[in-house]
Amino acid sequence: MNGSVGAAALSSIGLGIRFGGHAAVDDVSAEFGAGTLTAIVGPNGAGKTTYFNLLSGQLRASAGAVRLKGEDITRLSAAQRTSKGIGRAFQLTNLFPRLSVAENVRLAVQSRHSAGFNMLAMWRGRRDLIEQADRYLEEVGLAGRRNDVASKLPHGDKRKLEVAILMALEPEILMFDEPTAGMSVDEVPVILELIRRLKARGDKTILLVEHKMDVIHSLADRIVVLHNGRLVADGLPKDVMASAIVQEAYLGMKRPVVQREEAMHA
Repeated sequence: MNGSVGAAALSSIGLGIRFGGHAAVDDVSAEFGAGTLTAIVGPNGAGKTTYFNLLSGQLRASAGAVRLKGEDITRLSAAQRTSKGIGRAFQLTNLFPRLSVAENVRLAVQSRHSAGFNMLAMWRGRRDLIEQADRYLEEVGLAGRRNDVASKLPHGDKRKLEVAILMALEPEILMFDEPTAGMSVDEVPVILELIRRLKARGDKTILLVEHKMDVIHSLADRIVVLHNGRLVADGLPKDVMASAIVQEAYLGMKRPVVQREEAMHA
């Protein structure tokens, strides 16, 4: 596919799902190269989040396949896909609300080390894991709120905590569904810088659903455009953004009327 670099870390082949008679995702084939960041865009209702849910296992496909480094994972659950290296951050925060900020991240570290879930016994003898969890909190700027209950955090800090949890799981595939949604102008740069640093490492494959075009311009190696559940454009950002069909139908940008009239009479 256009824009892929190297072997596909994750791919969909003819992927689709129907709800009754409606095809929410319809025959979408795309490859995501190792070490790249792909932005998935389109108007509301285009199928972006549904496509994410099919890739990460929250939904079971009606048709087609999902492959992780060539392995067919179509029938695996979301938990099984997570264990194989797919990490997903949701549009709405997905935390343990009654646990502290530090405990949320520690559980993710604990899970990655297959150390079980007896938290009190676990942390008494594993200072190294405590330090790992604290490093992730430092990276997202939450070290000062480590003892706060997660449910009491402001929305922006909940998003930061979710990113810290995702980082703690150390997945090979990182999926962000509108990571800056609901954030204040001051909070957005922190999340974007985290994603930029993850990309700069070069060992992660990142998929990003985002409406803010300045964010996409600054981060994406490639843009995939969905509309009515179908893939309608796929390529380098400059090429996709310059496409008339994308500008008019999918990004809300209109060519001047004179240009359209000239085209009609050409």
